[in-house]
Amino acid sequence: MPAQRRVRARRPAERDAESQEPVEDQQAGDRPVEDEPDEEASRDDAPPARSRARALSAGGAGAAGLRHIVELTGRESEGITLVKPEGDGWVVGVEVVEDRRIPSSGDVLALYQAELDADGELRSYRRLRRYRRGSGDQGEGGS
Repeated sequence: MPAQRRVRARRPAERDAESQEPVEDQQAGDRPVEDEPDEEASRDDAPPARSRARALSAGGAGAAGLRHIVELTGRESEGITLVKPEGDGWVVGVEVVEDRRIPSSGDVLALYQAELDADGELRSYRRLRRYRRGSGDQGEGGS
């Protein structure tokens, strides 16, 4: 459906912003309708400035993934370990404390992965692995 057009009648005292010349009175039937976009129509019809997957920044995606994991697991987070754009959304890795121990080097941690849509809404999540805090990261090389 085409956008509705509006006619704006100006008063004799108004001046045209560009030429500073007086503007004549006009009635709706006197002149063709001006092409002024309707505010609502221009918001709906405007193409997005960025692709949908980038509507949310990496920082925003990380924060959203962390929030979802903490809400779903009810556990305290240690931090975000991964934020990666994937398809039309994001993948976020979050490390959480599964079980507190004394000393803290005995804590059991878990790595969760959340898949988010372009707006930061949760599509899915899963626990990737559990491990003791003091065991080190076995995914990185080194001696």
